[in-house]
Amino acid sequence: MLRTLLLSSAIALALSACGDRTAPESTMPATDTAATAAPAENALFTASTLPFQAPPFDKLKDADYQPAIEEGMKQHLAEIRTIADNPDAPTFENTIEAMERSGELLTRSINVFFMLTGANTNETLQAAEEALAPKLAEHTDAIYLDPALFARVKTIYDQRATLGLTPEQTTVVEHTHDGFVRAGALLSDADKAELRTLNSESSTLSTAFGNKLLAANNAGGVFVTDVAELDGLDDGAIAAAADAAKAAGKDGQWLLSLQNTTQQPVLASLKNRGLRERVLAASTGRTEKGDANDTRATIQRLAEIRARQAQLLGFPNYAAYSIADQMAKTPEAALKLLTDTVPAATARARAELAKIQGVVDAQNGGFTAGAADWDFYAEQVRKAEFDLDESQIKPYFELDRVLNDGVFFAANQLYGITAKERKDIPVYHPDVRVFDIFDADGKQLALFYLDPFKRDSKQGGAWMGNFVEQNGLTGTIPVVYNVENFTKPAAGQPALLSFDDVTTLFHEFGHALHGFFSNTKYPSVAGTNTPRDFVEFPSQFNEHWALDPKVFANYAKHYQTGEAMPQELVDKIVTARTFNQGYATTEYLSAALLDLAWHTLPAGEAKQDVDAFEKQALEKYKVDLAAVPPRYRTSYFSHIWGGGYAAGYYAYFGAEVLDHDAFQWFRENGGLTRENGQIFRDKILSIGHSRDLAVAYREFRGKDPSVEPLLEHRGLK
Repeated sequence: MLRTLLLSSAIALALSACGDRTAPESTMPATDTAATAAPAENALFTASTLPFQAPPFDKLKDADYQPAIEEGMKQHLAEIRTIADNPDAPTFENTIEAMERSGELLTRSINVFFMLTGANTNETLQAAEEALAPKLAEHTDAIYLDPALFARVKTIYDQRATLGLTPEQTTVVEHTHDGFVRAGALLSDADKAELRTLNSESSTLSTAFGNKLLAANNAGGVFVTDVAELDGLDDGAIAAAADAAKAAGKDGQWLLSLQNTTQQPVLASLKNRGLRERVLAASTGRTEKGDANDTRATIQRLAEIRARQAQLLGFPNYAAYSIADQMAKTPEAALKLLTDTVPAATARARAELAKIQGVVDAQNGGFTAGAADWDFYAEQVRKAEFDLDESQIKPYFELDRVLNDGVFFAANQLYGITAKERKDIPVYHPDVRVFDIFDADGKQLALFYLDPFKRDSKQGGAWMGNFVEQNGLTGTIPVVYNVENFTKPAAGQPALLSFDDVTTLFHEFGHALHGFFSNTKYPSVAGTNTPRDFVEFPSQFNEHWALDPKVFANYAKHYQTGEAMPQELVDKIVTARTFNQGYATTEYLSAALLDLAWHTLPAGEAKQDVDAFEKQALEKYKVDLAAVPPRYRTSYFSHIWGGGYAAGYYAYFGAEVLDHDAFQWFRENGGLTRENGQIFRDKILSIGHSRDLAVAYREFRGKDPSVEPLLEHRGLK
């Protein structure tokens, strides 16, 4: 998944405002405009001298981030106040553009800080995150809820058609005005005061949720004392489990760590049914133990807060508020997208379960297959139907080869870009690698960080973000990172990936490409600063190249012999593409519908018993299949409670409609060619949110997107 830094993006949106000499008096807090002397030892206080302003991790300490962010807020408010109090009539240049340029120290600091709190956190960073959360919320409110500032914004917004603005400038003005209105700029003083309180509490609770979940993940793994119980795992996985247990202080045992999803990768291989059930129970109950890491009370309050925030802003529920500025526009449209697919998905899942039960019965298992059994027996069904299992294919997917000869190769074939690893840029963890990204003409396009392996200090999942965003005003180029959670091999062993891991690597690099190719003037509309149901489009689209014959043949080679994967095995992978899609689609739909169920609750009804409400919601939408639990249950659904996808998890499906439809265009026009790649880059990947994206897609495709290619891909037609 893409990691949305909400505080950062909220501030970026606030970097556009305007002023008028007759505007109401500013309500921003008084700020000492004299710059505080930068502590000589804090490298954040000055722009990095490393190439492309890459973060100087060799000079940064955990204690540096909070003071830098606090000073950054102080300086930013001083800059904003100068703009708001400008006695000159508001113009795009003295207001909107001036704010796009503001907040340099704050942006630099939070871009690094929030990356670390997700990918390499510790107690010091978590304490700083909890302390800063309400302050950053208050900082954003101080900008958005200031009447003088909004008056200037409104002046420019009302006059935008007569100001001779470029199309991108007009879009920036409209986004800015809408952002202020959505943040409460039109509310009464009393309602603004309540909204400020709610925003602060919400920010604090979301941060607390993330920290509880990370702790629950780390504490929730299953220790094994008898290696015989691990029958079915390969030697590399067993060695990695031993290393994990040793790191946890239990040398001589084996630790099966939890990833963020309900199903765990080891469930596909473990032969011991009792251990499978222990692992699944640990996964589904990780945040429901009644201890300090139990998230349910936090979720109850967050749901209440969001419903009330939406009510204050004039919306019937939080989903209506959240989706109004997305491509779907309404919760009803998002719900229809999902519920229309439920019958076909669940019917397919039930048919898949019948095949699984058939295998259990044939082996005289004597039990009814459940959720803990699905992946294990599905692998056997897949092997029987397609003569394919993960142990056959993993040796052909060694991480370095997939990255260089797969991910980078495909990008070169499509867009002409090349990657070259460099060792002179300091990193925040030894696992992290850095690459120069060069454009087709040899010019430096971006700097790219890759952080591939799971560790206890890292949140689950996978995401992309920017240390430095493309900025046409300053000329800065993107400094982009990808974070994954692949299993780290034991020392001396190769990092072998599953095909799902391969797909994740292509997916996240699709986000990175969206960041690399950004070509806008204003940072608030650059790169991935797009609606959620568009932002996943380039990443999901990039997954298609993992199975492109030319790309696949270039990277799918045995890690020991270098021999290409036999065509017979390749054909099996392609043929098995729609295997288990009933399960995969249903588990996703269950999670997405849970998200919308929570966020369509009106104020006054939002305080719900978490477990009971989840059960009722799954029954309501007819996705209550015991053997197919939601991809994320409510209590560990990081996307919606701590990750910026509240009422937005449907976006993956919405974006999937776009990505399959776009790939159909490639099929119709010759597939993997530089010409096609350049068209996609120019019309989709480079424009950020500088224009109407629905119009941009129609101009690329020649028509509105069709759902048919998606249904065909999933085998649900």
